[in-house]
Amino acid sequence: MKSPTPDSELLSDLARLLRPAGGGLYTVSTGRAEQLALQRELYGAADAADVDARWREALAAVPRARVAILGIPSDCGAGLMRGAAYGPQGVRQAALRLCPAFQEIAAREGIVDVGDVFVIPHLLHDDMLSDGQRDAAREALYGDADVELPVSPLSMAERVVDRLLALNADLRVFVLGGDHSVAWPVVAALARHAREPWAIVHPDAHTDLLPARLGVRYCFATWAYHANELLGRGGRLVQVGIRASGRDKEHWERTLGVRQFWSDEVRARGTGVIDEILAHLRTIGVRRVYLSNDIDATDAAAAPATGAPAPNGLSVAFVRALIQRVGAEFPLLGADVVEVAPPLGAPEDARRTTEVGAWYMLDSLAAMVGVATLTP
Repeated sequence: MKSPTPDSELLSDLARLLRPAGGGLYTVSTGRAEQLALQRELYGAADAADVDARWREALAAVPRARVAILGIPSDCGAGLMRGAAYGPQGVRQAALRLCPAFQEIAAREGIVDVGDVFVIPHLLHDDMLSDGQRDAAREALYGDADVELPVSPLSMAERVVDRLLALNADLRVFVLGGDHSVAWPVVAALARHAREPWAIVHPDAHTDLLPARLGVRYCFATWAYHANELLGRGGRLVQVGIRASGRDKEHWERTLGVRQFWSDEVRARGTGVIDEILAHLRTIGVRRVYLSNDIDATDAAAAPATGAPAPNGLSVAFVRALIQRVGAEFPLLGADVVEVAPPLGAPEDARRTTEVGAWYMLDSLAAMVGVATLTP
């Protein structure tokens, strides 16, 4: 039997794969001051050196933590319009506006921000790279072309979540994307560590159920297909808010064994749909849930700054109720908020969308630690 990896080695890997929160986007001038201001606020730090020290303290706290916040600022797996790479930074900033005491509350509840996967923005998954490109990227990221570490954001994120769960088997992971492809590495890692039957509850305007898109196996339009296969089908992928699909509900449920609640059903029946979702999860024997929350499930009038906004979507109140009620009945293995794209649209669009994403973040974290709210 292979011996467990020592904690010191796991933490060393994390320190190489990650950067302090807000630092996953590589910049040396434009945007650097804004990054540093956010980092100082998030970590209660005086300067860049203090940010680094506080971030390393957060990593060292993972074995005792209840929840880890992880940013994956990659939108290389997106489709129509880019901009979700700025989602982690924008949602964190909005969360601090909505909850100025967030750092103190997080410390009290055992929530640590382990930072961001460091993203080379031209890469997506290591399976798509030549040996030469992997070596060049390793040299750039780690100063060593021979080191056995991944270099693409999805591959790095999977390694990070594996390392986090190896350090703390009871840890819950909250992810800030990034486009929706970033859910795949999290789900893939959770599947290796989950000890009870689990399901994915997936608010989205789109099904994301293609086996591949233009020959690409893992991207925003395919992650749910592969997650559903990983779960073994059987209704363990529950999609909520669908309204932009080339196939109807009957097709997806019949061919792939997913369970869907389209947006028109929700708009007609309201929170009664949540009762049905919970009953379905109980019936199939689920014990835990991962909640993957695409911001475009929410109506475009409320959250317009995203790559593929769609009208006639879910209300913010419904999505918040869904998070709260699912999290109250089923322990959350993890959750995410993805496809928030602050650069798209007017500044007011960005403000409204990042604040909606921040409410979803705060609700998800509250559910993970078993409190009604994180706001005072």
